[in-house]
Amino acid sequence: MATFIVRRLIAAVLILLAATFLMYNMVAFSGDPLEDLRGVQTPQTAQLIEARIRLLHLDVPPPLRYFIWLGGIGGCFIGQCDFGMTIQQQPVLNVLLNSMDQTLRLVTIATIVAIILGIVIGITTALRQYSSYDYGVTFISFLFFSLPIFWFAVLLKQFLAIGANDWLQTGAQIDWWVIVVVALVSGLFWMSVLGGDPKRKAITFALGTLAGGLVLGYMSMSGWFLNPRFILFGLDFSLLAIAFLMLSVALIVTAILAGIKNRRSLMIGLGVAVVGIALYYPVNYFLFNPQVVPMNFWILAGLAVVTILVGVGAGWVFGGDNKSVNMKIGGWTAFLVGAIMVVDRHMQLWQAYSQSGYIRGRPIATIGASNPGFSQSSFFVQGVDAFTHLLLPTIALMVISFAGYTRYTRASLLEVLNQDYIRTARAKGLTERTVIVRHAFRNALIPITTIVAFDIAGIIGGAVITERVFGWTGMGSMFINGLNQVDPNPVMAFFLVTGALALLFNMLADIAYAALDPRIRVS
Repeated sequence: MATFIVRRLIAAVLILLAATFLMYNMVAFSGDPLEDLRGVQTPQTAQLIEARIRLLHLDVPPPLRYFIWLGGIGGCFIGQCDFGMTIQQQPVLNVLLNSMDQTLRLVTIATIVAIILGIVIGITTALRQYSSYDYGVTFISFLFFSLPIFWFAVLLKQFLAIGANDWLQTGAQIDWWVIVVVALVSGLFWMSVLGGDPKRKAITFALGTLAGGLVLGYMSMSGWFLNPRFILFGLDFSLLAIAFLMLSVALIVTAILAGIKNRRSLMIGLGVAVVGIALYYPVNYFLFNPQVVPMNFWILAGLAVVTILVGVGAGWVFGGDNKSVNMKIGGWTAFLVGAIMVVDRHMQLWQAYSQSGYIRGRPIATIGASNPGFSQSSFFVQGVDAFTHLLLPTIALMVISFAGYTRYTRASLLEVLNQDYIRTARAKGLTERTVIVRHAFRNALIPITTIVAFDIAGIIGGAVITERVFGWTGMGSMFINGLNQVDPNPVMAFFLVTGALALLFNMLADIAYAALDPRIRVS
């Protein structure tokens, strides 16, 4: 494995050298970086031109100038990185670091959401092949895949931001006919997903329609969209809703990994959820209180690790003969229970945030990555502000990858389900859950790993357009400004990062093959 990794790293370095050489020269020969100065006749024009020539080494031919840039990049190996200077005489490294913070935040969230949704929906469509649900998801996937990203982003700004903000200012009431339509769609959705004989479909449709109508009607009448708390007759029932969600998460995790009939696994999952319910108020009043704990990202990440370890420990202590599965159940349940608490803490601050003087009842942001008015606020208030700014660009970027993940997951799982070893597993009497989770899903992930690896750099490329539409000053803006000003240094910084990420994740995908399928060896 070590030899394989070293060989791939050497190949990656050679590929980057060739690609960056071509890219640098194409940018350098694309225009005149002194054009803006030549058109201005002032006493200082000659001095400014001379200063820029020295700054960007314009007196050196581009093919040779590339090696000057490469020498600065090579300094990274001794801790002295030099990405050059921009035309504005700013260090490119500083511009890159500031831009990467915003772009990677945006791209990471969009990629994670797209992968999770794409894989989950792809699996469900494969299991419900040729059903109305499968056809509906197929239509939506191809529709999303065909949408131009810039056009879709503009539509999001117009309808999901401006329209939603206007709706929130008028009281966030939902018309009765909208509730009826959404309720019927909910019933049709659950009926097509769960399937069954006509009687079961009718019962599922009725329950799904009733549940969808009641929930949406309650959210409209109670003003939930203005203050996302479950308040009824003046009493706050939010803890009951949180408890229901935590117990549901425990049931779902147990059902996927071990099956509901496994009593020990079920008790471990429910036990972790009950502990989370019991700690709800202590966590909110102590750990999530900025006057007690000055929360930041690293403290929250540390708490997440501790939470997962506690859940894994519970699975190990009480796991019995099947410790490995029960440790996974405890860890996943603990993580999701903690995530519910974090999301709920942000929701508690929603009304105060949206009605603040900076927001004035229009919380869905259409431009920028944050509101400067909340830069000194608590960690969770900044989190709410980040969510409102991330919402639209994340949806726009997610659409790029969602369709591909859904279709590839569906096709991959269907191919695996037709293999001989799957038929053998079913013939041995294994439950359908065991066949899907333990035998089919792991092998179906192998092609998806390749798609994810290649999509990482591609989605950053898509962020160039998305950042432009939503006014983010990320790597996309740095790239566009560099091209417009014929400034190779920021363009090369963008290209180096995206190229390195593409090669790195491609290598990680090859390594992941061996972990997913023991039959695969690097030799």
